[in-house]
Amino acid sequence: MIPPQFDYHAPGSLEEALALLGELDDAKVMSGGQSLLPMLKLRLATPANIVDIGRIPGLDSITESGGSLRIGALVTETALEENATVAERYPILLDTAKVIADPLVRNRATICGNVAHGDPANDHPATMLALRAQMVATGPKGERTIGVDDFFHGLFMTSLDPGEILTEIRIPAPGERSGGAYLKLERKVGDYAVAGVAVQLELDKNGKVTRAGIGLTNLGFAPIRASAAEKALTGATLLEQRGFKGAIARVRGIFSGGLDADEVIAAAAQAAADATDPVADRRGSVEYKRNMARVLTARAIRQALSRAGG
Repeated sequence: MIPPQFDYHAPGSLEEALALLGELDDAKVMSGGQSLLPMLKLRLATPANIVDIGRIPGLDSITESGGSLRIGALVTETALEENATVAERYPILLDTAKVIADPLVRNRATICGNVAHGDPANDHPATMLALRAQMVATGPKGERTIGVDDFFHGLFMTSLDPGEILTEIRIPAPGERSGGAYLKLERKVGDYAVAGVAVQLELDKNGKVTRAGIGLTNLGFAPIRASAAEKALTGATLLEQRGFKGAIARVRGIFSGGLDADEVIAAAAQAAADATDPVADRRGSVEYKRNMARVLTARAIRQALSRAGG
């Protein structure tokens, strides 16, 4: 289909873009356009003005500073895939980028655009929930930082004000024994997820989970943080110590009546499934999607553990 008529604006600076957003009625920001353009063609969005920030310099960097990985507004999925720091220290981001659409889309699509779109079927929101990311919004009053738990409000609804642009995502640097994974079930390569699960874990030297983050994709009307599942994992020892100390710990666990690692993971996976609110469609029934959430959560936990203990 052909999009409805709109006026196109291509500012050369962030200040110019913000000024346009303040002046224009019914304006929509576009970075890569891979989410917005399909909605225009389907007449699901009909803005009178498009403000394309794709030509603004200085918004396409990936840096690690101040204890955070900083992803600029124009960083593409391909740039994320090819970044050495991301591959080494943030494998969950690499998992996520690789399963988004196809290479043609990933060459243009931006991470910030994926998040700012507010679509619960997009992949990055769940990963950002698992990573406890912070969103940096820039508007007429300057910058403000929004915690990811306060960012998503519902279907295509975020905390961004009409005159604001998501200019950066900040992800806390991982601890020494940290690992994450993103798993997605799709009907065919490049499709939206039937279900997707992001897991990020941090362990102490004894293999105990000190911090857990779990986000769910396309399993409700907004990206879901599975808080009960995180709580089920936190404090549990999921990587066994080896040798004499490990044997002693296992004996203590037996006599104390505690759950073993498999039981903890199963309980967390079920808690994640219970947190979902899926809708039946061509991708599956409610029961099927909920069960896939359970299966994928267990698998993602094990992969995150493998990476944290490696």
